Amino acid sequence: MKLGAKGEGAAVDFLKKNGYKIITKNYKTPMGEIDIIAQDNKTLVFIEVKTRESLIYGQPFEAVNSAKKRKIANAALLYLKRFKQQIPPCRFDVVSICYVNDSPKCELIRDAFEI
Repeated sequence: MKLGAKGEGAAVDFLKKNGYKIITKNYKTPMGEIDIIAQDNKTLVFIEVKTRESLIYGQPFEAVNSAKKRKIANAALLYLKRFKQQIPPCRFDVVSICYVNDSPKCELIRDAFEI
């Protein structure tokens, strides 16, 4: 299994344990992809998952740069077009995962960025 898919699976398990309801995974648009869309209480959450096998190149969340944020935000705006009347409260989270001895260490960064 590829590291990215392995990390996204670990992120889903981690998010569920933290009370998130998963709506969809790998939401693709012409503007970009959102790894996970979930609900946290009444808030719609767009989640980016970053996974690494070591910290040689820094923390996984550090890879969420301005270009990546812009792609996620544009994809989120396309997703939100489905809400005709009232758009629910939204936020952007990042799940940062580093595998240590083949075991995922997950860190949740709520409100990781704004658009």
